[in-house]
Amino acid sequence: MLLSCLLLLAAGWRTLAPGMELRELAVSARQPGSQPIVVLRMDPSRWEITLVSGSGTGESASRTARAWAGRHRLAAAINAGMYATDGTTHVGYMECDGGVRSKSVNAYRSVAAFSPKRAGEPRFRLIDIRGRAEMERLRARYACLVQNLRLVQRPGVSRWSQQPKKWSEAALGEDRQGRILFLFSPTPFSMHDLIQELLASDLGLVAAQHLEGGGPAQLYIHVDGFEREMAGSLGAAVPIPHVLGVRPRSATQ
Repeated sequence: MLLSCLLLLAAGWRTLAPGMELRELAVSARQPGSQPIVVLRMDPSRWEITLVSGSGTGESASRTARAWAGRHRLAAAINAGMYATDGTTHVGYMECDGGVRSKSVNAYRSVAAFSPKRAGEPRFRLIDIRGRAEMERLRARYACLVQNLRLVQRPGVSRWSQQPKKWSEAALGEDRQGRILFLFSPTPFSMHDLIQELLASDLGLVAAQHLEGGGPAQLYIHVDGFEREMAGSLGAAVPIPHVLGVRPRSATQ
């Protein structure tokens, strides 16, 4: 037991609850003055990932990740993706539990799939797609699908070339063991550089998608007495129309 605890501390992971761990990932010396990248890692056999949005709950108001979490009893919440100029509509396909929140299948090549319809399917998976036909096949397998920009293609390949633009980032990832990763960088990076930091680490990242950047990006955690709220470049969380959240999985699931 003592050896296990020492190994956990050495790896930099803090256990917040069974199957949920937090880490602050130090960035390389090439990025002086940067704050650590926050990584929340969750075992999908213990934690159920879900989509919460105003269009799915009948709520008209957008909320911060913290407010969504409090209202829907989420242990953690992060942006579910970018949204259109109307402040509500998800940019890309979005469906969960029978409700299609956005029917537009665009050129974005990453889909977060969860709530499997068939026994034996992974409970959470980031899947690379190329178009509507593949999305339709996924609909037969999963009750919840969220399409977003791809950052990392399976099995761990960067899909972003270098660019001058930088922003703070909220992202969703999957590691080699199929665990859910909520990723948050308060420091603005180019996506090329951020991806290189993540792939060079020992996270075992195999796939990732962009959720939100800049001011609207946020991550909120509140579990077993631990609470932390992180916001993007505006310095304070702003209302957003939808979040991905996690709850403890029931014994029957």
